[in-house]
Amino acid sequence: MALHEEQTDLPREERHAIEEAGILGKAIDKGGIVFAVGIVAAMLILIQEVILRYVFNAPTIWAHETTIFLCALAFVYGGLYCTARDSHIRVVLIYDAVGPGTRRALDVVISLVSAAASAIFAWASWEMVRRAAFRPDGSVRLETSGSAWDPPFPALLKLFLLAVMTAMTAQFLILAVGYARRAARRRPEVR
Repeated sequence: MALHEEQTDLPREERHAIEEAGILGKAIDKGGIVFAVGIVAAMLILIQEVILRYVFNAPTIWAHETTIFLCALAFVYGGLYCTARDSHIRVVLIYDAVGPGTRRALDVVISLVSAAASAIFAWASWEMVRRAAFRPDGSVRLETSGSAWDPPFPALLKLFLLAVMTAMTAQFLILAVGYARRAARRRPEVR
């Protein structure tokens, strides 16, 4: 895994959204705590369920679906979070073999290609949302799980995925602009 060069020397707890991520990246970085708390809440719900089921013989009908939903939200948000922090996994075989100027150009190209891919995934997410949230007549009815509790978690997760993929598209475009500006600042002046 390759991290942004300015952040590799920092302890893990001091890493944050990179400068090129802009205001959106800073907001995404700060929002990560919400989903971290969701993971902790999922753990507490599962502990409660184990106690209720095996100690009191009184299981709930909502615990498993709720924990799956909370963990799924965190997993989906994780991609956006890693994008803002430039901490995603990447194959660096070519990237590490080229000079700094080419790396800066590759950062722009990679961000633009990633923005295009994210936009395609956002469009695919919209297609899922369209089927999960709207009836054929256009009225709203959220898809539910079909269980005894029957929450609308499938539709809500698809809506969240659409929002995240849209934000990820915007974040990659912001990164491309930020990398291009950084490359322009570091380019030696020609007289």
